[in-house]
Amino acid sequence: MKNGEISFQQIYDEYQGKICRYLTRMVGENEAEDLTQEVFVKIGQALETFRGESSLSTWIYQIATNAALDRLRRSSNNRPAGEKLLPVEAITETKEDENIWTGEVTVSTEQRVIRQEMNGCIREIIQMLPETHRSVIVLGELEGLSDAEIADILGLTLPAAKIRLHRARARLRKELATACVFYRDDRQEFACDRKAPQPD
Repeated sequence: MKNGEISFQQIYDEYQGKICRYLTRMVGENEAEDLTQEVFVKIGQALETFRGESSLSTWIYQIATNAALDRLRRSSNNRPAGEKLLPVEAITETKEDENIWTGEVTVSTEQRVIRQEMNGCIREIIQMLPETHRSVIVLGELEGLSDAEIADILGLTLPAAKIRLHRARARLRKELATACVFYRDDRQEFACDRKAPQPD
């Protein structure tokens, strides 16, 4: 797709919600709205230079990812030692009752609460990952992008992207095993509880 085939307004209408959701998962709800506007300003300014060497979606996610990583690095430099990167509610912002791994939508209130708690637990761990690991987990597991798309967005070779995904998933599993207890509830639904913090 070449830049002449699509207008900025079309891009904004199609991608604004997706990019805002993505940035919420990367930098938190408080930062995401302003950063989304910055991203679309950059898209508008650069649209004439888009030559279709990658897909439009990949190009947009590249701009958004670079903006998110820049914001995370600045925030990290300015954050007091020991302070968590994001509030839990920021990383759990999503469709009210959507399971982040399967996309399934629950029907009962009890199941919804269980799913929200599990999603919140998982996302809290995701937001504690190093930014390189978090970016591939969010792109792959939450945004549903392919390994090849992730490689293009992050400027990696496909083998390097697969290695980073493998390491990020392994790190996430390790952190989840440390922080959470997973089990099947009475309805055989997958659920988790946070482990009690260990005394220093």
